This record gives sequence, structure tokens and C-alpha cells, in this order.
Amino acid sequence: MDMDMKKARASAWFKELRDRIFAIFETIEDESADVPVLASAPTAPGRFETRDWTRTDPSGAPGGGGTMGVMKGRVFEKVGVNISTVHGNFPEDFAKAIPGAADDPEFFATGISLVAHMANPNVPAVHMNTRFLVTTKCWFGGGADLNPAFPREEDTAAFHAALKATCDTHGKDYWERFSKWCETYFFIPHRNRARGVGGIFYDYLECPDDPSFEAHFAFTRAVGETFARVFPEIVRRRMGEPWDDSARLALLRYRGLYAEFNLVYDRGTVFGLKTGGNTDAILMSLPPEARWD
Repeated sequence: MDMDMKKARASAWFKELRDRIFAIFETIEDESADVPVLASAPTAPGRFETRDWTRTDPSGAPGGGGTMGVMKGRVFEKVGVNISTVHGNFPEDFAKAIPGAADDPEFFATGISLVAHMANPNVPAVHMNTRFLVTTKCWFGGGADLNPAFPREEDTAAFHAALKATCDTHGKDYWERFSKWCETYFFIPHRNRARGVGGIFYDYLECPDDPSFEAHFAFTRAVGETFARVFPEIVRRRMGEPWDDSARLALLRYRGLYAEFNLVYDRGTVFGLKTGGNTDAILMSLPPEARWD
């Protein structure tokens, strides 16, 4: 299979997963009639609004683009699901940090990125992204992690078990490697604490030939499918639970930690800004409201 076909297949999958998640999350919004909501919540169930954006490479040539999808609803205070397919040349200083780009800065990147901030403090926030990158090398990366203000063992165990089963199906050492990588990556050094309760993080699953591409693409699809199944189960389990002002305040303070990580340490933020991506799409991960007092 030639590289153009691989790029097209990966890009098409991320769009398909985006559309599936849109439908699942909007269905949850349709189920929100009897759940406690914010006073500022819309009266009607939320729906995703999309906005396309285009990228121009520093050379002036077209550089691809993407689509932002954001919903502000009753259960989902703010959820963003973005897809993008971009190409061009890395800036010289940034190319040195990317595998296979030091001598040839040309790149292609396609992926999906999702962050959900929930209205009910009992429902955990969540992050998921998967991606396919091509330089003189090519690889898959991504992951999913749960970010509750009030961790519940039942939710954490269900999330981890689902991802572990997916990992075990595709690589005997995947769960051990990628769950530990998640713990290490989603850590806030200046707070000396983890951002959430973990999940998986993986990168540089190289695919120099067709067998490796198929294997790593299958795993990447499975991560997305697992997320689309297990997270809605957690949302439905918690979205009807009551909360008070003190719980809301704790949630807003926790969101401050989430914002700090994404602005200071997150690779995706750096990659998007360094490659001239859409700033609004890059920063869609930030919560709609947070507190630092």
C-alpha cells in the first residue's frame, strides 16, 4: 500500500470516529431531562456546532486544515471534538525535536482530539486523542485518560479495565507500557501531582511497512472504539447524581490544574502552535470556567 493510501485511510477513520462520538454525546444530551443541571444550562439538549478552518504553510502553500466541533449542553458543559489533516514543513528549530524531520522538515499529520468538561462535578472530565504522523518516518500515537474532580474507584476501574482489554488484544506489553507512560506524562511537576487517574498514553508506534501499519492502525482504531463505549457508560452512571455549591467549587479548582497542564506541558498544544494550527482549535481543551483561589 502506498503512503497516500495510508494517509487517506487514517484521515477517514478519524472523521468516522468523530461522527460516531457526536451522535453518542448528543444522545446523552437527549437523556438529560431529569438530571440536575447548572442554572445557566440551555433548556434544550446540546448539539455540536462545527467550524472548518484552513492552514497555510509558512511557504505560502496550502497546508490542509480541520474542523472544530464544540457542544455546550446540559450534561456536557463544554466538549470539543476536533479533527485535522495538515501538511507542510516544520519550522527549523521544531523539526529537530520530531523523529525523521531533522534532515527533511516535510510532514503530514492527521488525527482526532477530544476533551469533555462536564457540568455535574460527579462526572469526570476526559481526554482522548489519536493521530498518525509522517515525516521520513511514520507512526501512530494517542491515548485516553480520565480526569475526575471526585475520583470514584468504580469509574476508574471500569475505564482502566476497558483500556487494558484493548491493549492486551494488540500487544502483550501494551498495558504495562502505556499505562505507566500515561502516569508519567500526565503529571504536573510544579504541583507534584497527577492530572487525573490515568488511562493510556502511547507514541512512536512506527509503521515502516504494511504489516506494522495495519497492526498499529488496528490498535489506534480500537482505542477510539473503546473510548466511545466506556466513557458514555460512566457519564450515564453519574450524570443524575446531585451536587452542591461546594462540589462545584472543587470542580472549578480542579479545572485550574487541568488548564495548567495543557498550557505548560501538553505536547499537542506545542505541536499545534509550532505548526501554525488553528489557535481556537488548539485551545478548545481549556475548560469554560475555572478557579485558582
